Amino acid sequence: MGLSLRSQRRMAAEILGVGEDRVWIDPERIEEVEAAITREDIKRLIHEGVIRKLKDRGVSRARARIAHEKKKKGKRRGMGSRSGAAGARVSHQKEWVEKIRALRRRLRELKDKRVISVRTYRQLYLKAKAGVFKSIADLHRYIEAHGLRRKR
Repeated sequence: MGLSLRSQRRMAAEILGVGEDRVWIDPERIEEVEAAITREDIKRLIHEGVIRKLKDRGVSRARARIAHEKKKKGKRRGMGSRSGAAGARVSHQKEWVEKIRALRRRLRELKDKRVISVRTYRQLYLKAKAGVFKSIADLHRYIEAHGLRRKR
């Protein structure tokens, strides 16, 4: 950016309603621009396309896309990247629904395979509903500890 174009660039920026950095001057026709000293001259050059305003620079989405791809692969999801309570990331209700469905499915399997009696099934079903078991493993531990397996 030559010093000789300082006032021309300033005037053009004012006329175009943009910052000086966004004024583009055709490098082929710099002599003409240097000769332009009035606002009328500058307006004429803008009309001729010798001076133009450049597109506004936006915020690049490149980094965001890379981060998104990594998150799809399961990266960048550690404790340090989390904001919000556990219940905000997976709602307590969704957690419960997933757990209770798994437990009821397993109880049904055990009843159908005759591992537990219908009476035991009903007892355990109600305990599951009451939130006694943390997981399927917990349910199995309970069955073993209380000898609820049906005697063959």
